Amino acid sequence: MSWSKDPRGYHHGNLKEALLRAALDLIAQKGPAGFTFAEAARAAGVSPAAPYRHFRDREELMANVARRGFEAFAQALTRAWDDGRPEPFSAFERVGRAYLTFARSEPAFYSAMFESGVPMEADPELRVAGDAAFAVLRAAAERLIATLPAAGRPPALMMALHVWAMAHGIASLFCRGDAARRSLPMPPEDLMEAAILVYLRGLGIDPVRPSSP
Repeated sequence: MSWSKDPRGYHHGNLKEALLRAALDLIAQKGPAGFTFAEAARAAGVSPAAPYRHFRDREELMANVARRGFEAFAQALTRAWDDGRPEPFSAFERVGRAYLTFARSEPAFYSAMFESGVPMEADPELRVAGDAAFAVLRAAAERLIATLPAAGRPPALMMALHVWAMAHGIASLFCRGDAARRSLPMPPEDLMEAAILVYLRGLGIDPVRPSSP
């Protein structure tokens, strides 16, 4: 869901989309805190007053960018999970890889989602989009925990939060699509797979993969 600036510039009826594209481009160039509302207007080719037709202020503009990022993120995670097919463990690994792929391929969205400082409460739709993405992790956690004896099952929310923190840490350090990426002597996906495996085994979940034909 990468956007590039329309070379034809802004024309009537597309102001909101032009501003969102301009903000995304500026985030990619300068980071989520590196530009002003007026700069976003200038990048979109409109007057400094024009953005106020659609956005209360810069924070609302950033909340809209972050919301679109979370919507695309939730779609990517949902496709990767695929309702746990063919079995939950391999599907869970796909979710981890999808998390890293999104951070790498959509660095501007990822920065807007997690580094812009916009509170989730700033926009109800932003909160809904963020919750939808996390819901994929929680659903996956519930399916995996269901493989444990009922008496020994940890809370699914706790597991989902742990995995989220793990995936976000690996993505933010080693899988970014910008200059802040740290070097790693292995593919980030391998690190993620190993981390998930160690974590699940620590919970007592025995990964069972389909046998090869």
